[in-house]
Amino acid sequence: MRRQDRVQSPCVSICALDENDLCIGCHRTSDEIMSWPRLDDDQRRKVLEQVAKREEKVGL
Repeated sequence: MRRQDRVQSPCVSICALDENDLCIGCHRTSDEIMSWPRLDDDQRRKVLEQVAKREEKVGL
């Protein structure tokens, strides 16, 4: 699989963790951010599902 065909990172280059260990830009935890390069596409989709839930919870 070509790199550009992989599930892409939700990073928006606003990288700062809040008091809950969530990035204020992409809403991933520090563990999710650090493990992203090693995740397969199914695992990445699961992270993105969690991101969507977090965003919904805060009204984004």
